[in-house]
Amino acid sequence: MASHNLRDLQESRGNKLAEMRSIIDRAETETRELSGEERKRTDDLTKEIDSLNTRLTDAQKLAEFERLEERSTPLGENREMSRSLEGYSLRKALSEASNGRLSGVEAEWHQELAKDRGEVRGVMVPTEVILGGETRALTTAGTSGNLIKTDLASMTDRRRAALKLESMGATVLRGLSGNLELPRLVGSGSAGWVSEHTNSNRSDASFAKKDMGPKTVTAEYELSRRMLLQSNQALEPILRADLAYLLAQALDSAGIEGGDLDEPTGILADANVQSVAGGVFSSDIAADLIAALETDNVTGTTGFLTNKTVMNSARKIKDADGRTIPLSELFHNERVESSTQVPGDIGVGSDKNALIYGEWASLYIGYWSGVDLLVNPYHSDVASKGGAILHAFLDADVVVRHPEGFRYAEID
Repeated sequence: MASHNLRDLQESRGNKLAEMRSIIDRAETETRELSGEERKRTDDLTKEIDSLNTRLTDAQKLAEFERLEERSTPLGENREMSRSLEGYSLRKALSEASNGRLSGVEAEWHQELAKDRGEVRGVMVPTEVILGGETRALTTAGTSGNLIKTDLASMTDRRRAALKLESMGATVLRGLSGNLELPRLVGSGSAGWVSEHTNSNRSDASFAKKDMGPKTVTAEYELSRRMLLQSNQALEPILRADLAYLLAQALDSAGIEGGDLDEPTGILADANVQSVAGGVFSSDIAADLIAALETDNVTGTTGFLTNKTVMNSARKIKDADGRTIPLSELFHNERVESSTQVPGDIGVGSDKNALIYGEWASLYIGYWSGVDLLVNPYHSDVASKGGAILHAFLDADVVVRHPEGFRYAEID
């Protein structure tokens, strides 16, 4: 573990500093200059301490990454509860929760996710099971009537916006319990040459931090009494794929832009994320985005994210001979992804498309426990009809930990 290596390095550096201090103190006590042998030894110690300082910096970074990785371990991989989601039924969890009698794997997951949360109404569901959502009433009439067994073939999903942040490489932290501070070094000191046996030039480093705290996104369905009675197994994929989807979609959208009241502040809304000159898309704009990160010494895994309008323009660019230029050339062999989640209404006139380039691990997504599902048959909208309101809540946050890791351009 990095923490063990960190302690060893700190101890080694402390011993070498103590030895150097002892040599210098002995010479000062005897009011004499350092001997040739003492001078050589202090020079050797200085080099060794410098090397240890570099290794300590690397070890501290690694220790922090390991600490965050430990926090981000999905609850399904908990060392004390290494259980599979196989056999988990969302429909069963909701049905039993409405009767107050959870059982089986659904009860085990609920108990694990509800730890330290006091009284929990409804049922806690792993985020691995739920990743989205939608608000509408489900009845046996109309298209929802297709859920009633007649018998049913496999249900097909509707077309959805591509969710990209996690696949681009965002850092995901799961199972958080309290607010989280993410410190970072924003300014280094300075180094300078000095004469022999003179004081070094003192300078200060500067630090900043990004705070993460749970923000709530919610969605709900209205379920009719007959729907609850007749839908049987066909309700399971709907509850998994459709109700859950809007929660993940809202989180993904907030990570890209966000910034509205009660929303996380995403890349485009972060005041510290800078832009480069935009206009009609060209490979030069892509090159300027890449160069901006290189100027800030950003060296992590990078890629472009934009929308269909920019991608459509890029696919139409031709060379002098009328041949279409491959996207790999236009984007300089960098990864490029497209999603309708990326806005096309930014800029002064709210008519520009966003082209984002970034080191995506600098974007942090945090989850506080699982998705909270509450079946409410007492709501005034359904109580007299025998139905229920299904509420879904997700506590999460997105922050740009390193703003210098991202740039964007406004594309016509």
